[in-house]
Amino acid sequence: MRRDTSLLFLLMLPAAAFFTAFFLLPVVHLALVGASGKDGAAAYSAIVTDANYLRALIATLGISAATTFLTLVISGFAGVFLQRNVFPGRSALVAMLTLPLAFPGVVVGFMVIILAGRQGLIGTISQALTGEKVVFAYSMAGLLMGYVYFSIPRTILTVMATAEKLDPKLEEAARSLGASTLRVVLDVILPGLKPAFISAGAICFATAMGAFGTAFTLATRIDVLPMVIYTEFTLQANIAVAAALSLVLGLVTWAALAVARTAAGSTVAAAG
Repeated sequence: MRRDTSLLFLLMLPAAAFFTAFFLLPVVHLALVGASGKDGAAAYSAIVTDANYLRALIATLGISAATTFLTLVISGFAGVFLQRNVFPGRSALVAMLTLPLAFPGVVVGFMVIILAGRQGLIGTISQALTGEKVVFAYSMAGLLMGYVYFSIPRTILTVMATAEKLDPKLEEAARSLGASTLRVVLDVILPGLKPAFISAGAICFATAMGAFGTAFTLATRIDVLPMVIYTEFTLQANIAVAAALSLVLGLVTWAALAVARTAAGSTVAAAG
């Protein structure tokens, strides 16, 4: 028993060293830097006492929630359809839907500009049809489009993997008892996909909360927390506030992931 404990301890040492060096120490240092400014530890309360910071936090939470909702709706329908239907070009379509995984945020932002910018495709078409150019790439709508674009690949793969494990006999039993297609979706398919929705939704939310490259590319009229942190650090040289806001952003994202992990765990336990 003692030898097994020693072996387990030795096996855990690399992971513990990596965690300490690349997570624990940086987070502790970030916390100390955040409290080192002229306001001290009160810098952490600036996120709710300063109107600009609070507005940025609310905007970040809002666009992250909207990204998660739209991504789950689109990926839910598409993932179940692609998993249950085989047709020519299916593999190519799945590959195209997962292609954004290879794109960094800056590239996604540039693609949004190409589509909905001042010289974008949507503006050209709308001007030809209505005489007015529709431009929304440099707003929260454009940022939402970019976030949804790079969130769909991660989610659709998770949904497809979960949909493959759904038992078709449950749907057949529901239909034999007179359930409509809508009731089958609501009472059989969605509960079966719930763990996938929770886990994938948590990843979507966390990614949107901390995404910077896309926001930086479209930053003309966008005020989200990552951009505020960047501005405080680079333009205002307010390192303490930037560190405090970074830690708050990380804690909010961690809390969302912890809640999702707890919900997914209880869902799986209930399903078993």
